[in-house]
Amino acid sequence: MKKFFKPIKRPRVALMVESSRAYGRDILSGIAKFIRENNSWTVFFQDLNLCDETPGWLKDWKGEGIITRLENDEILSVIQGLKLPTVFLRRVNLDAKMPSILTDNAAVSRLCYEHLKERGFHHFAFCGFNGADYSDERQDEFFRLVTGDGLPCHVYVRGHPLKTNTAKYEMLGMNDGVRVAEWLRQLPKPVGLMACNDMRGQQVLDACRAAGVSVPEEVAVLGVDNDEVVCNLSDPPLSSVLPNAEQVGYEAAMLLSEMMAGKKVLQTEIFIAPTRIISRRSTEILAIEDRRVAMAVRFIREHACEGIGVNDILRVVPISGSWLNQRFRKILGRSPKEEIQRVRLQRAAALLCDTDWPVKRISAEVGFDDPFHFSRVFKKAYKHSPSRHRQKSNP
Repeated sequence: MKKFFKPIKRPRVALMVESSRAYGRDILSGIAKFIRENNSWTVFFQDLNLCDETPGWLKDWKGEGIITRLENDEILSVIQGLKLPTVFLRRVNLDAKMPSILTDNAAVSRLCYEHLKERGFHHFAFCGFNGADYSDERQDEFFRLVTGDGLPCHVYVRGHPLKTNTAKYEMLGMNDGVRVAEWLRQLPKPVGLMACNDMRGQQVLDACRAAGVSVPEEVAVLGVDNDEVVCNLSDPPLSSVLPNAEQVGYEAAMLLSEMMAGKKVLQTEIFIAPTRIISRRSTEILAIEDRRVAMAVRFIREHACEGIGVNDILRVVPISGSWLNQRFRKILGRSPKEEIQRVRLQRAAALLCDTDWPVKRISAEVGFDDPFHFSRVFKKAYKHSPSRHRQKSNP
């Protein structure tokens, strides 16, 4: 007798995430990875822009779950009316008690400040889209970090009389080219500048050219999102923060899967740290007035992973070890030995993200003889093991 098997019903999930931005595309890649690993959903995907109106079909959606990055006044009330498990990828009213998974903007700003500070800057600036929440959050944290170290931070401000959405704030800001150029002319030089995202960063580079300001010699520019098309079309190519948007998508999909299975969400906002800085020519500068310290720093960055020590530096920069240590601490806030280790660990972190090499090979590649010692040093610096770092960067 012929047997018939009843097909397993897969949950129907609506995805409303823009694919016009690199960040949105990477989120979709993370969601797709979860689906491939779990073979779990039937997906309804509509390509929408960030601030599009809520699509008409959503009000009558008969599926089991939603992931959305839409930002408009209506979307929350429509989804609350549907009473379906939903994960937001934009900040929503905490009173709604619906979960959001977001990039950690404070961590983004910390990475930017550390990157620019490592290059020896004593003046800093921020250029964002005033009013856009992600930009304001990054600005506030960057300003807090810089001024907390007793250093000046210059912020580009453009007043907007209306309360509007992110896309409108960005559109208004992209009309600021002449004003941004004039602001850049008046900044003290050299200055390390954080732009709120790559789109703003590219505009700043264009404004620098219009103002006759050299990059990176006078203004080093750092963006956010690592949109490779935008960054590599910029002149010079734009350094940028690589957010972990794929993990944002993966975590959102995993959380929605748990919610559809009946699990209650205890945390309303979950933050995902960025991965690292992708350094390009827009920040390839050492703004260190002391030539001998600059020479030593450059030598370290070029040779740290070859197992060098302080004596190797002194053979290249003929000064006393005590003087070098004193000047390093005054200018960089750390010793030459600490700088060597920092560069090695930074390179190791990048290799963990970009390769499938075993930890033993990476340890040797960055100048450590003992992989167990490397793992201890790495864990002390990053607060997690090398294998956990790789796992977090590649969900």
